[in-house]
Amino acid sequence: MNILVTGGAGYIGSHTVRALMKSEEFTSFVFDNLSTGHRESVPEEVAFIEGDIHDIAFVAKTMKRYEIDGVIHFAASSLVAESMVEPGKYYSNNVEGTLHLLLGMRKAGVDKIVFSSTAAVYGEPEKTPIEEDFPHNPTNVYGRTKLVIEDMMRDFTAAYGLSYVALRYFNAAGAAEGGMIGEDHQPESHLIPLILKTAQGVRDHISIYGTDYPTPDGTCLRDYIHVLDLADAHVLAMKYLAGGGVSDVFNLGSENGFSVREIIEVAKKVTGVDFKVVEEGRRSGDPAALIASSAKCKKALGWNPTRSSTEEIIAAAWKWHLSHPYGYGGEKQKESL
Repeated sequence: MNILVTGGAGYIGSHTVRALMKSEEFTSFVFDNLSTGHRESVPEEVAFIEGDIHDIAFVAKTMKRYEIDGVIHFAASSLVAESMVEPGKYYSNNVEGTLHLLLGMRKAGVDKIVFSSTAAVYGEPEKTPIEEDFPHNPTNVYGRTKLVIEDMMRDFTAAYGLSYVALRYFNAAGAAEGGMIGEDHQPESHLIPLILKTAQGVRDHISIYGTDYPTPDGTCLRDYIHVLDLADAHVLAMKYLAGGGVSDVFNLGSENGFSVREIIEVAKKVTGVDFKVVEEGRRSGDPAALIASSAKCKKALGWNPTRSSTEEIIAAAWKWHLSHPYGYGGEKQKESL
C-alpha cells in the first residue's frame, strides 16, 4: 500500500514514516508545507512532496500520481496557548485544512485515513483513567478543532463511505534510537524538551506551573508515551483499516501518570545536571490529571507499547538534544531562542 503522510516532516510524522519503512506492507510518501516541519527529518529514500493540504486540486493530483491507497494525517497547528489567542488560525489550518484534504481524497478515490487527534478533546475529566466514551468537553481551541474533525470524519463515513481511525494521543515524548531525529518545535511548549534544554543551559530554568493541585505532590499528572510506540500505533491502525476494520477512535497512552516534579527528578538523574527549577502559579486550562486507558486500542489493534518508561523516554530525548542543542536549525535557530 502507498501511504501519504501529511505533516510527515514533523515530530511524530517523521518517526511514523520510519515505522512505515520497517513494514513490508507500506511505502510512504511525505506531504508537508514545511511551515513547522523539517526537511532534514525526512529520509532520503522517501519521496517528499512540498504542498499544502488546503489545495484540493494539488492534493488529489498528488494522490493520483503516486497511486495513494491511504493517508496518515498529522498536518496541523498544535500549540494550545496559541490556539486561545489565534483561534482563526486553528480553525483554518486544522478544520478547513482537513476538510480540503478529505475532499482531495474523494476526488482521488482514496477512502482510508488515520488521524492524529488528541486527549485534549476530553478537557477536565471527572476521573481517570480516561476511556474513549468519556464526555468530550475540550477546554481549549486546539482540542475543539480536533473534536470537530472527528465529527467531520464520522459524517464523511456515513455519507461517503470513508474509513478512519482517530488516535487520541496523551503526551508524546522521546526520540528515535540513536538520536538521529527528535522533537524540535518553535516555540517549544512541551515539558520534557523544555526540561532538557534547561539541563543543557539553553534555557535558564524550568517552571512548574501550579503546586497546589489535588495530586500526591501538588503538581499536574500526565501520561507520557514514547514517540516510537505512537508511531507503531499508526502503522497498526492503517493495517486495521486495510483489513476492513470499521471506523473507530482509540486512546494512546502508557496508562501511567507522572507528576511534573517526578519528570524533573528523572531528568536530573538521566542528565546528571541539577538545573534551576522555579515554582509559579497555575496556568488556566491545565487539568490536574490526564491518564489514558488504552485497553480498547490494545484489544482492537494489538498495540503493545514497550518503550514508555519515563527513564527510557527521557534518555532517548536527551541523546537527541545533546546532538542537536538548537534543533535542526543549529546555530541559525540559536539566534531566535
